[in-house]
Formats: sequence, structure tokens, C-alpha cells
Amino acid sequence: MAVALCPGSFDPPTNGHIDVIERAARYFDRIVVAVIANPTKQPLFTLDERKDLLADVLSHLDNVEIGSFDGLLVDFARQREISIVVKGLRAVSDFEYELQMAQMNAALLPGLDTLFVTSKPTWAFLSSSLVKEVARFGGSVEGLVPPLVEKAMKEAYGGRDT
Repeated sequence: MAVALCPGSFDPPTNGHIDVIERAARYFDRIVVAVIANPTKQPLFTLDERKDLLADVLSHLDNVEIGSFDGLLVDFARQREISIVVKGLRAVSDFEYELQMAQMNAALLPGLDTLFVTSKPTWAFLSSSLVKEVARFGGSVEGLVPPLVEKAMKEAYGGRDT
């Protein structure tokens, strides 16, 4: 059984994230979406909220499960006996960072490979940070995140239209 790991902070999950996961799910028997508890970031949503949002917006995919981890990705991959990581790339700047990360992960866990999926041009500009900034200042995030995430963001920012 081919299993792949799609890690990220997913704060919030965007349509770009969903697209990469849906596309990866076509090629693997199982996808484990792993939400990282990153202590260096101040998330908008708690770890459990992000997991719940992802579970809801990905519920149409039978071969996707949601997990979480703190610490090293390689430890999570080792525990789950997963040897493939799938990451989305939007731009050259993403590639530079993700290549270093992939090489470090391979050094820490030989046999752990990373496959890069280029974003669709529709989502190439999209990032969780930008979506949060737009929402924080009252802009609309409609069409950038799934409707359920848009609703959760509106509630998180005090009911303002997003």
C-alpha cells in the first residue's frame, strides 16, 4: 500500500492546500495529512480546530486521514512507517526552502523521499499568512478557503465579514 504524508500548519487550510491534497490522493492508496503543532507560531486556530476543519473539508476523500505531531516530521513518518512526503510548491522561493527541508529529512531518515506538487496557477499566490492578513483587516476570503473555514475565520475575528 502506497502511503504519503502531507504535512503543514494549515492555519487556516486554504483552497491551495486542499488542491494539493486532493491531487496527491489520486496517486496514493492513503494520505496522512499531518498538522504540526509549531510552538514558534501564534496560530489563529488551535491544533484540534485545524484538524477538525481539515477533517470536514476533506471528508469527501475516503483515503485521507488527519493526524498531528510536534517535533520532527521524520519521527512522525518513522512511527507511521511512511516513506513519502508530498509538498506543494507555489514559487521558486518555496522550492529553495522545501528542497533544504527535504534534504535534511532524508539525512535524518534515509529512505524518506519528498515529492513536490506544483500549485495550480489559480492558487500560486495563496498562503495562509496572506489569508489571515486579509481577514484580520476585514477583507473577503471567499473563494480562497473552503466555506467552512471562511465561517470559522469570521468567528475567530469577532464576527467581521471576511
